[in-house]
Amino acid sequence: MNPRFRRLVTAAAAAAIIATVAPTIATPAGAQPTYAATVTRTSNGIPHIVGEDHGSVGFGYGYAFAEDNLCTMAEIYVTVNGERSKFFGPDGTWSFRGNGTTANNLDSDFFYTDINESGIIESLMEGSDAGPALPGDGLELIDGYVAGYNRFLADYRADAADADGLTQFAEHSCAGEPWVRDIDSIDAFRRFFQLASLASAGISINEIGSAQPPHPSVNPLTAAAAAPDDDAIAEMIIDGLPERLSDALGIGSNAYGVGGELTDNGRGLVLGNPHFPWHGGERLYQSHLTVRSPSGDTVMNVSGASLYGVPLILIGHTDGLAWSHTVSTAYRFTPFELALVPGDPTSYLADGVPTPMEARTVEVELADGSTVERTLYDTEYGRMMTGILGLPIFPWTPVKAWAMGDANEHLRYLNHFWEVNHAQTTDELYEIQKEYVGIPWVNTMAADSTGQAYYGDISSIPHVTDEMAQVCNTVVGQATTAYLGLPVLDGSRRDCAWPDARSTEEAPAPGIFGHTELPHLFRDDYVLNSNDSHWLSNPAEPLTGFDRIIGDEETARSLRTRLGLVMIDEAGQAMTAGTDDGIGRQEMQDLVFNNRHYAGELVRDDVVAMCRQQAGVFPNSVSGVELDAAGEGCDALDSWGVTDDLDDPGAILFRRFWGRADDSPAPWLKPFDVTDPVNTPNTLNTFDPIVRDALGAAIADLRGSDIALDAPLRGYQFERRSSPWGPVPSGKGDPIPIHGGPGTLGVFNAINVGWVPGQGYPNVDHGSSFVMVAQFVDPDTNGGCGVDASAIVTYSQSENPNSDWFEDQTRMFSDKLWNGMHFCDHEIDADQNKTVTVLTH
Repeated sequence: MNPRFRRLVTAAAAAAIIATVAPTIATPAGAQPTYAATVTRTSNGIPHIVGEDHGSVGFGYGYAFAEDNLCTMAEIYVTVNGERSKFFGPDGTWSFRGNGTTANNLDSDFFYTDINESGIIESLMEGSDAGPALPGDGLELIDGYVAGYNRFLADYRADAADADGLTQFAEHSCAGEPWVRDIDSIDAFRRFFQLASLASAGISINEIGSAQPPHPSVNPLTAAAAAPDDDAIAEMIIDGLPERLSDALGIGSNAYGVGGELTDNGRGLVLGNPHFPWHGGERLYQSHLTVRSPSGDTVMNVSGASLYGVPLILIGHTDGLAWSHTVSTAYRFTPFELALVPGDPTSYLADGVPTPMEARTVEVELADGSTVERTLYDTEYGRMMTGILGLPIFPWTPVKAWAMGDANEHLRYLNHFWEVNHAQTTDELYEIQKEYVGIPWVNTMAADSTGQAYYGDISSIPHVTDEMAQVCNTVVGQATTAYLGLPVLDGSRRDCAWPDARSTEEAPAPGIFGHTELPHLFRDDYVLNSNDSHWLSNPAEPLTGFDRIIGDEETARSLRTRLGLVMIDEAGQAMTAGTDDGIGRQEMQDLVFNNRHYAGELVRDDVVAMCRQQAGVFPNSVSGVELDAAGEGCDALDSWGVTDDLDDPGAILFRRFWGRADDSPAPWLKPFDVTDPVNTPNTLNTFDPIVRDALGAAIADLRGSDIALDAPLRGYQFERRSSPWGPVPSGKGDPIPIHGGPGTLGVFNAINVGWVPGQGYPNVDHGSSFVMVAQFVDPDTNGGCGVDASAIVTYSQSENPNSDWFEDQTRMFSDKLWNGMHFCDHEIDADQNKTVTVLTH
């Protein structure tokens, strides 16, 4: 058994809402129902699921979710079961869009089959040194989800076989495929485990699943001489990885927790604005889950969104608590550098003692029933790997190799979210974080009905203190820690392994920091995170003194972070001046979609002045743009309203300019000042040749694409909703204009689309996804409901092109419209578009 895995092993209320006749999907005659749920879909297909127990609510969730997103979820289960080669061919690929990687099917199958055969997931389900098992009600919720998913499949297939054709369900083109099958609880838990690893082993699926030692025929001396040295490896890592982990993963987010000092009613408010993929399995699905006991007591009432396949709310609100997440800067893994035994590349020296790697033969099935085998290797530090994020930066040579230590081989996040889905205050949330330290790769922002705001990066992080890194870093690690904060530890010394014992009494598992060693903050005004580190969650109370692996401190913040801090400060100043009563739900909705362009606010006037100073041929070695074109470009930028709204002329030209100017190593004249971190650096360095050339190149981009220099985004930044699961019916799939812009340019409403010459910015890769504003209010003035919340699922609820909910919210997002998050009975009942289904099983 894998040595790391061995340690883990040993170690009727709903009916009262409805005034309409509900269609019923019933238990077979004569059987007693195990589950009974009412699914009320309100406008835009949002399911509100009510049951008398958690299992019934899970059942309703599984049914509704499969109805909307069967094909994508079924493919995910193929992936985590290591069966992609069998059904899709060994040479195919799939995208783990949550971390921006692309995996080869065969390598992926070896990666996941190895995990599945280790028994680690079963041990985590039962409870281990890595954390407790879910409580009984939590397991019932997941079992219900599995039963609901399977029940939808059964009902769909029965309906599809009917002579009248599909009558109740929109067509899912994949439903008859052999890879679309019933699932078991282990399938659900394998998906949970996959999501936990998104920012650790999940970034190295190819590089772990294909990691092989040098062939015996390789001459060790020749291979060693040809291998990159430590400096070259460090340079590859530094060049290949951006400064922020969220940039490496290709995802991000904004979130505010606003306290009573800044809201218009003295109660808490939360903005959740995750920037996640618009396609694939790491999308967010909105729902509302309510457990009411037979006596009518509310046991759980939570609304929000979940990653596909997780029947718990991950971003959302209860009656008294709202929360959201942003991708953290903390590293969830460390590479371990191994000195190999001469002549034996599958043994390494640890404290001078030759130590054989554990070799495991893994077998993967192909479509024709034949199998292929591969031997994978493990160490006391972790699984062998040859790179991360598709970069072959950790080569396995005859003298040196690398293993990945992964802090997220656990499922404590399920316990965390299970309890948060029942919690009502930020104090409760903090206690939950302290107990489990189970969040895999995100920060948490929250606020509650009392008006208290909270920030915490109390999450699963390798226990590598700065002192340990100083002692244990290799030559490569010294460089990567200095530039990126990522230690690379010396595997030849066992005292450089993560601690076998808990680092503190509070740490819930060996090898990770306890909560006392991690940053958190309570405030009455606000907390903010936009994917920078913990340091400046609120400039009035910087968080300092934490180990570098958690995040950097007293360094420049991103333009998006700075704009978020500027906007919340402006709101506070308006309250102080008496020109505004404070932030409410509508004000926050307007803020997140105001599309202010912070890079433009800082440099647009400097660019225009630089442009107008030019004479003769515009000096650009790339494009040779003539003066008249440059002058037209000056006018376009001068008239730009400095936003990424759809109809603001000049937005495209500035984006093309700044995308190049920001490549300069010195684009600013005034550098970062730790005493003024929100406002520095600033002032464009118009003397820099890269900056001066950037405008001419931007003009050439637009001229070459036949786009007017003063063109707005409308017509050039758009989304055509599409699906890998069949053609989009007539009347759908037309280009939908999309507002917003790159977060790297300081646009809070981050929308990330690649430039395509001749088209502009077609089809969104990722960005604002499930966007939620939840404010706590006085129930007596809100019809008895203590939460006033709105949301929008930017890519819509369903990936099925035949669904009514395939692109409806995308069109709403284009018009900056929001969907009410109906939470109380009277709000749900009043929705004129509601449909009701009663499910029993």
